[in-house]
Amino acid sequence: MKRIWLVGFIGMILMTSVSVPISKAKEPYVGYNYSFWGDPIPSPLAYVADRIVTGEQLGIGSFNGPQDIFVSADQHVYVLDSGNGRIVVLNSQLQLINLFEGFQRDGKQETFNKPQGLFVTTEGNMYVADTENQRLIELDANGQFVRDIVAPHADVLGDAFQFFPKKIALDKAKRIYVASRGVFDGIIQFDASGQFQTFLGANRVSFNPIDYFWKSIATKAQRAQMEQFVPIEYNNLDLDDTGFIYATSTGEESRTPIKRLNPSGEDILRREGYYPPIGDLWYMEIGPIIGPSRFIDVNVTDSGMYSALDNKRGRVFTYDEDGNLLYIFGVLGNQEGTFKDPIALEQLDDRKLLLDAGLNQITVFSPTQYGSLINEAVRYHYIGDEIRSAEHWREVVELDSNFDVAYIGIGKALLRQGEEREAAEYFKLGLSREYYSKAFQRYRQATLERNFGNIILVLILCVAVLIALSKVLKYRIRKKLATGEFVEERGPIAYVFYTIFHPFDGFWDLKYDNKARMSIAFSILFLVIVVNAVKEQYAGFVVNYNNPLALNSLDQVKYVLLPFFLWCVANWSLTTLMEGEGKFKEIIIGTAYSLTPLILINIPTTIWSNFMTVEESSFYYLLNSIAIGWFLYLFFVATMTVHQYSVTKTVVTIFLSVLAMAFIMFIGMLFFSLIQQIVAFVNTVYTEFVYRV
Repeated sequence: MKRIWLVGFIGMILMTSVSVPISKAKEPYVGYNYSFWGDPIPSPLAYVADRIVTGEQLGIGSFNGPQDIFVSADQHVYVLDSGNGRIVVLNSQLQLINLFEGFQRDGKQETFNKPQGLFVTTEGNMYVADTENQRLIELDANGQFVRDIVAPHADVLGDAFQFFPKKIALDKAKRIYVASRGVFDGIIQFDASGQFQTFLGANRVSFNPIDYFWKSIATKAQRAQMEQFVPIEYNNLDLDDTGFIYATSTGEESRTPIKRLNPSGEDILRREGYYPPIGDLWYMEIGPIIGPSRFIDVNVTDSGMYSALDNKRGRVFTYDEDGNLLYIFGVLGNQEGTFKDPIALEQLDDRKLLLDAGLNQITVFSPTQYGSLINEAVRYHYIGDEIRSAEHWREVVELDSNFDVAYIGIGKALLRQGEEREAAEYFKLGLSREYYSKAFQRYRQATLERNFGNIILVLILCVAVLIALSKVLKYRIRKKLATGEFVEERGPIAYVFYTIFHPFDGFWDLKYDNKARMSIAFSILFLVIVVNAVKEQYAGFVVNYNNPLALNSLDQVKYVLLPFFLWCVANWSLTTLMEGEGKFKEIIIGTAYSLTPLILINIPTTIWSNFMTVEESSFYYLLNSIAIGWFLYLFFVATMTVHQYSVTKTVVTIFLSVLAMAFIMFIGMLFFSLIQQIVAFVNTVYTEFVYRV
């Protein structure tokens, strides 16, 4: 989703930064999140920089381009100091407890060559992706060499296969998973003995249709210079407690930068949030940092939460198991608490560790009250304690009333307690149509059961009234038919209904028997505008996806009147050259009368939509389609009857009229552009004259 990050939003964020009470100290940036509509909104910071850890502080000299960080089961922190070819081990207080500089192998000292990945087992064994040496190295807890795993050999790999392991992870069965540079077939899987097994989760090929067209007609030499259509490679991976692989992909064109792969390599990541886990939704198209987020690491925590590191802008995006964006923190910069080249992300108890290869340091982030409340709310929801979860969500809402996910959490707790009506209101605040529908359906069923007798009585009375009215109307119709006055006495409004049910006769009478009224035509236009505006504002929640902040009822005036009169002018101008018999007045009346079904059907469906569930919304869309289809049918018959055309000629005329509408709009835009230029020129001349005189 490519959008320009508006300067106004930045100004808004800066103005609201003073309203964030959570930070322990003034942060070098302000918090934000995204609303249901995809708009950036101010938000308290969930994590703030607590301390910086450098090699100098540890007494081992500066880090040199560190590439990975890992927190073991015993809460020890392992730092892969790639430029220095060493592994630094810290305790949970981030104090030095060990240092491994290379290793002994067959009595000889060996070193790493630009290693990029590190993994530590529960036994303390260290696996290092020794990238430029094209191997994996296993060391025991004391740093002693155990084995190496070199480039695998298999028929599916081919002779040109090169092994440059970047990231590594092991599951509970000691199977080894490797993300390797230049490998587009997916994640490489080895068994516990180091034998190649298979590739997992290869990304699909992504290509631009325009590029594909040019490549299809290009010469062989030209095709050789064009970008190849190859899958996107994985650049990092992590495993959750169940053994599923979370992997990030390299490439801005990736539509799924994060995947959760099952043992079969299928992506089972839940994307049930307002938008998929892709990082920033708004970003600049021009400037030093452009394009979407670029995830280079993913860290899976407890409770199904996972955090992704955006190396492009130095931000961390944290999602829950459903894919809801919980919070964002971090930024590139030169101040303390910002990054230059963030390369890896890890979790240490409730803190987050950010490894910066540019500044050669670890930045420790601690949760604020806001962040802790969100984490606890998600944890309680994960274990099924919706009541405790809702208690934390209510506190979150007090700190950030714009946090839609919190309302959903509260609604789930109320739904479990049997408070369907209140739950539905919270789901509506959280803009969750799925859960709102469930709560409303239960509330509606309970209401019907409580008032079943009264509802049946009202229905019986309504049926009796309808039967009585039907008999009266039939009597009056028979009487008028007997006297031959039924058609002649039909009023202008009644004739509108006659026309939409008998279009050929109705439009013929409108043209030749003077049954049409311009006042009725304009009244229909006015009602269409009103009904559309009411529909936008008051259609039921389950079918209404309009942003209330972006609605403007006056827009319906231009959405209805502009195309209406463009059509009338274009059709009249064209049919005068194509032997059409329709007058401009007749075109207006015929087109307006054709709009009547949009009024007749949209009014009851708008009312009914407020009492339906998601499962029943298909009937709403079906009726809308019927209204549009009915209108198009009447419109076609009106055009054919007014101009006395055949079916084929009517189709051709409508097509040419649409082209004429586009031409008129183009000429109009040129005219207004010319007027603007003239005004600007006159204003410039006047300003120059005033200054010189």
